[in-house]
Amino acid sequence: MKKWILLLVSMVALSGCASSMMPVTGFLYGNVKAPMGATASQDKPTRVGRASARSILGIIASGDASIQTAARNGGITEIHHVDYESQNFFGVLSEFTVVVYGN
Repeated sequence: MKKWILLLVSMVALSGCASSMMPVTGFLYGNVKAPMGATASQDKPTRVGRASARSILGIIASGDASIQTAARNGGITEIHHVDYESQNFFGVLSEFTVVVYGN
């Protein structure tokens, strides 16, 4: 019985460490897309830029998921709105991506 409790506690702890920024989480898998922000720009966005950061077990994390990097990657100088995408696989691998729309 103690082994099952230890296993359950370990799985919950690991999934929390690698879950990034998600408004909702899935215990085994998560794939969430949501808005991050918008500007008052009236122009229809014609370009998209992305920037990502990744984590393994919540122990090792790397990447640049900043809005500035995503805009630069898309050749965007005027930002219209920003979304994000977050994925979590079994609490082991996690990825967070900022998506910038603009011109």
